[in-house]
Amino acid sequence: MRKIFFMLVQQLYTSCLAQGAYYIQSGNEAAVIDPLREYKPYLDLAAQNNATIKYIFETHFHADFVSGHLDLAAKTGADIVFGPQAHTDFKSINASDGQEFKLGKLTIRVLHTPGHTLESSCFLLLDEHGKPHSVYTGDTLFIGDVGRPDLAIKSDLKQEDLAGMLYDSLRSKIMPLPDDVIVYPAHGAGSACGKNMSKETFDTLGNQKKVNYALGNISREEFIKELTTGILPAPQYFAKNASLNRSGYANYDAVAAQGSKALSVAEVKELVDTRKAMILDVRKPQDFAKEHIPGSVFIGIDGQFAPWVGALITDLKQPLILVTPEGREAEAVMRLSRVGYDNCLGYVDQGVDAWKRSGEAVESIPSIDAGEFVTRFNSGSLQVLDVRKPGEYESSHLDHVSSYPLDFISSWQDSLPKDRPYHIHCAGGYRSMIAASLLKRQGFKDLTDVAGGYSAIQKTGVHTVDQACSSTKA
Repeated sequence: MRKIFFMLVQQLYTSCLAQGAYYIQSGNEAAVIDPLREYKPYLDLAAQNNATIKYIFETHFHADFVSGHLDLAAKTGADIVFGPQAHTDFKSINASDGQEFKLGKLTIRVLHTPGHTLESSCFLLLDEHGKPHSVYTGDTLFIGDVGRPDLAIKSDLKQEDLAGMLYDSLRSKIMPLPDDVIVYPAHGAGSACGKNMSKETFDTLGNQKKVNYALGNISREEFIKELTTGILPAPQYFAKNASLNRSGYANYDAVAAQGSKALSVAEVKELVDTRKAMILDVRKPQDFAKEHIPGSVFIGIDGQFAPWVGALITDLKQPLILVTPEGREAEAVMRLSRVGYDNCLGYVDQGVDAWKRSGEAVESIPSIDAGEFVTRFNSGSLQVLDVRKPGEYESSHLDHVSSYPLDFISSWQDSLPKDRPYHIHCAGGYRSMIAASLLKRQGFKDLTDVAGGYSAIQKTGVHTVDQACSSTKA
């Protein structure tokens, strides 16, 4: 937390989404930039500091999460502010380039920076003397990288066009700012909104000019080539979240109330039968492996839960019933809402234990340690599914094992015979259990998870291929 006289600037960083929201206060007036769906943390900050939230600034129509601007505005009466070319289906201020907003003794200036998207804008914070203090760059400029240029392409607008716009925006609006200006981006390492973001969540602009290739001595043509090379396809939920951020979404309180209902086993069975509800098990991978409700899908809450839900469950309106660790039901519902999955019907009261007590069957997935896996691997021809990302696979993989990235499971699962045995590994054991649950739900009969994943496999000394390769199947 940075506190300078009457000014308060606080970054609220959410690691599982690699997302940064910001609270700024001067006197008794506050602003929030790029808020998450759950609005309470911002209300709490304002209450603690005797402030009223006056503005909610959005750097662009976010694709990787549903922002909290609507509910926060309803709770506070704050104005929602977007930059130029951001046309919404709800009341908002469509600010012009260079327009300024007063916040106590501070000023927030709009810098229109198209490139990541056409409406992308940065917000420059000026202190009481009009000196630039910090810039809130959204997905225009990250620490170590810039935003991907492929999310707003149209029939008459290619990703190369957007990359060129971003090059121009950086040089006309961002690089002329003083070197001591603090850069506060919307995302850090782990986000799918860029390729090579730093684990750091803020930096000075001067240092970024030294270390960030995008701000270096690079030609426009080189920049465009660099930015458009090696971009993985965007997760399927990105376009849907951007649409919700533009048009509106369900009230968060109603979503949370519905998802927090305790359901009996009989109620769960009825909802699965009548509403085609999916049972989503968010416990630890090994708990799911040991026993789970038949047909359930595993995506653990102790990981990048929301992004994986968004990538793998293709219907935002899919009815969901949760199996959670005790006491984490509300957290799971909240994190689902962050990516627009608002149709959670409740959770299985007392989880798998209640399911068993009612006389219902449970199932399991065999999970072996790395040593046992390597013994089997060396003794015969196993069919191994490496479900890590293509870049991880290209860096190092087992000899004669092909890549089957979890991100693209829908594109390769139908090519595999369902009656063959498969051993599945990722980097550490989280994604492999997700893959196993999805394949099992599709009718695969003989699946074995490798606990500890490739990290554990490498420690056994087994031969690996440690060089770039091109055998990715996706």
